[in-house]
Order: sequence, then C-alpha cells, then structure tokens
Amino acid sequence: MLKFAGLLVLASLAYASDVLVFDDTNFETEIKKLDLVLVEFYAPWCGHCKNLAPHYEKAATTLKNDDIPVPLAKVDCTENTAVCGKYGVSGYPTLKIFRGGEFSKDYEGGRDEAGILKVLRKEAGPSATELLDVEAAEKYLGKKEYALVGFFKDTSDLSAFKKAADVLNENVRFGYTSDQAVMDKLGYSDEVVLFQPKHLNNKFEDPVTKFDKKVTTDNLRNFIAINVLGLCGHRTQGNAGSFTRRPLVVAYFDVDYVKNVKGTNYWRNRVMKVGKKIQDSGKEVYFAVSNTLEFEPELKEFGMDGDLEGVQVNARDSRDRKFVMTEKFSMDTFEQFVNDFLDDKLEPFMKSEAVPADNSGPVKVLVAKNFDEIVTDDKDALLEFYAPWCGHCKSLEPKYNELGEKLKDVSDIVIAKMDATANDVPSQYEVRGFPTIYFKPKNSPARKYEGGREVSDFLKYLETNAENKAGVKAAMGGEKKKKKKKTEL
Repeated sequence: MLKFAGLLVLASLAYASDVLVFDDTNFETEIKKLDLVLVEFYAPWCGHCKNLAPHYEKAATTLKNDDIPVPLAKVDCTENTAVCGKYGVSGYPTLKIFRGGEFSKDYEGGRDEAGILKVLRKEAGPSATELLDVEAAEKYLGKKEYALVGFFKDTSDLSAFKKAADVLNENVRFGYTSDQAVMDKLGYSDEVVLFQPKHLNNKFEDPVTKFDKKVTTDNLRNFIAINVLGLCGHRTQGNAGSFTRRPLVVAYFDVDYVKNVKGTNYWRNRVMKVGKKIQDSGKEVYFAVSNTLEFEPELKEFGMDGDLEGVQVNARDSRDRKFVMTEKFSMDTFEQFVNDFLDDKLEPFMKSEAVPADNSGPVKVLVAKNFDEIVTDDKDALLEFYAPWCGHCKSLEPKYNELGEKLKDVSDIVIAKMDATANDVPSQYEVRGFPTIYFKPKNSPARKYEGGREVSDFLKYLETNAENKAGVKAAMGGEKKKKKKKTEL
C-alpha cells in the first residue's frame, strides 16, 4: 500500500505544472512580485489554447531553470472576467508580457517552446553576450542557433554593434569579444562574422559569412535578412516568422536534429542540391525544411496529411498563393516541381468549403471559392471570421443574424460570415482570434471592426461608415418603432 501511495506521489510530481495560475483575486498582488512574466489569457474550450498548452508547459519548465529565470502564468477568462476585461482580452489565447506588475507589451512571438524561449530570453537578458574567453566562445558557438559575433580589437564599432543588437537580436544571437585569445583561436580580428550552427553545415554553402560594410543597424539588418537562413534553413514553429522571403519552397519530413542528425541531413542535402542548381541558373527562390508532425496543422492548410513516410513539399509565391507537389519526392520530381512553380505553370491550391447551393439568406456564407464574388468593391461589407467551436462566436450568431435580417433590403450593404478554420482567408484579413470582424468599405481597403457586438452597435457603426446611410437609418428607425410599440403594450 505504501509503495502504491509512493507511486501516486511520483505521478503527481511528474504532472506538476510550472505555469503559475492567476485569477481575479490574486492577479494584481502576485504580478507585482515579478520583475518579468508572460501571461496567457485563455479559455478551456479554445482549440488554439489546447494546441499551445504543451508548448507553454515545456517553456515554463525550461525558463524556470534558466540562468535568468522567467515565470509563465495563465488566467482562465471564462472564470475571471474582471482581469481579462481590464486588459482588453477579446480572443484566445492572448499572451501579454508584464514588467514590475505593469503591462509592458503584447507577446507576438512563436507559439511553441522555441519561440517562447527566444522572446523571453531576449526580454530577460542582455541583447549581446560578451565572450570573455575561449571556453565561453566555444560554448556560445556550439549552440544550435545562428550567431553573429563581433571581434573588436579596435572597440570603436562596439557601441554601434550593441545598439544594433538591441533592435535585431530576436532575429539572431549577438555576441562580441575583445579578448585576444578568442580572436587568435577563431582567426578573426576587427570584423563581424555570422556563424552557421554546426548541425546545419553542408558542402553547398560556407558555414561562416563575413560582414563587409560599416557597422550600423540598417546594414546589419540587411545582412542578417539575406544570410541568416542560409540556402535551406531549418524552419520551426519558433522561427517560422523569419521565413518571410518569397517564393518559398518547404520540404516536410521527419526532421530531427536531436536524435537523427544524419537522416535529417540526408534529405536536406537533396533539397539543397536541387536548390543550389536552380539558384545558380538565375532564378530567385528560397528553401526550408520542417518537421512533418510539428507542422501538421499547416500541412492540412495545403490539403496535405501528416504522413511521416518520405518527403512532402509545398510552396508559396510572392502573392502568397499556395502550391502542392503531388508527385512522389525524388530529386528529379522536386526539380521539376520547383521550376514549374517558378514558371507559373501550376494551379494554385485553395482550401475551401463547397460553395453553398442556396446563399439567399440575409447573412451571406463566404467560402474561399466565392469570397471575391460576394465581397466586391461596389458594396460595403461587414465580415465575420469565426470558428465553429468558439464560444464568443456562438454568442454573437443570433445578434449577427438579426443584423442581417434588418439590413436584408439594403442592397449595397453585405453582411457575411466565413468559417476561418475551413477556408483560406484572403491575406489582407489578419485573423488571430475569433470572432474577428472587418468592415470593407466601397472601393477602399478593409479595416478591422473594433466596436461593440450588440445589434445597435453594428447599426450605429454602419450609419457612420457605410455609404448608404439612409438605408441604415431606415433599419434603425424600424428598430426604434418596434421598441416603442412594445412599450405601449
């Protein structure tokens, strides 16, 4: 019995969380005790929150044991409306950084362990690390991340280097040294060098790249943007935001630089060989490899599955259109796909539900395939992007339907909705939480709607912003008459 009890204790310890739990009663007092903390505002039913949870737990444990520990905390907004309301939480998960008990900034980093560590370590520590001796330098360069190192025998450029680090160290680690032994050991003096992590070294590109311009923030920013990802970068959830250059071709397979470096580089080298050949032919294109399971949700966005067997490939062009390689991967089929993609010979992939057979209701149903047909420049449009599982969306639905009913006879105003989990959302609409609502004026770019979510709030907004103000006023007048009649009864 004692043995069983001991096992229960061990099990409870194994599942103990390092994430702090705040609520309406303790948030203000507890957060004032912390110099720096990341807080997740969540809802238990939220799918994105469930996806984030294991990454958040791992990051909390890792950061708790860092040289400069940083705590992670969470608040359940379904139970603690006062705190969540105070900090303007309208979608889940919302992550915010607090310093000394005060809100500092919204967290906009990656939503996996690596992304959280990257941002929080930057927030906690110095923007540039001084490499005091050979041992420190070798340890620094032994990590699995790119490093930009300044070797300053003449320290006149050191202040400019540190200033650049303050701005750019989310993109790459900055290190510097004036130690002669370090410079002798590594063979650099009075220069800035970008070091590729050893596990990414290959025969198709130089593992080190020298910076050859004046040390300024702008010059270093341009240098990093061009060189830090290499010919074919290892793209993770933590650094995916850095892979912004287009056209981009991504190969997905069992990428594992911890347990299977050799197997990972076997496939990556094949991607790089083809990539190098195509780049040398004069075509502009960028490459990356990603882990299939880590990016399974993204693969689904391309209509692909999370099969770990072999290599799957997709691409995005400069217009952010999506393309999928349907042939089985080989160097020949991969080369053909990339060239056809660059030569605009492929049909783009579009994730879309079927176009509704009957779309005559007052709230138009948008899918990717009919979006441009319904949302046009000759009409004002109010657009809701929702998720079927979202509690706020379910609460909004009857009010949104009522709004559509009131405006159904105003022909130049469209009230519409789209399931953003089942359809590609046009790139000009940024959807990070649900529901997200946009107003698209006639002949003008869309802008996010930030007003209230009662029928009267929407009508007042449209009365001010829609072109057909008379039509909206008529709908509002009908509402007032109905209320007056009800009072008289």
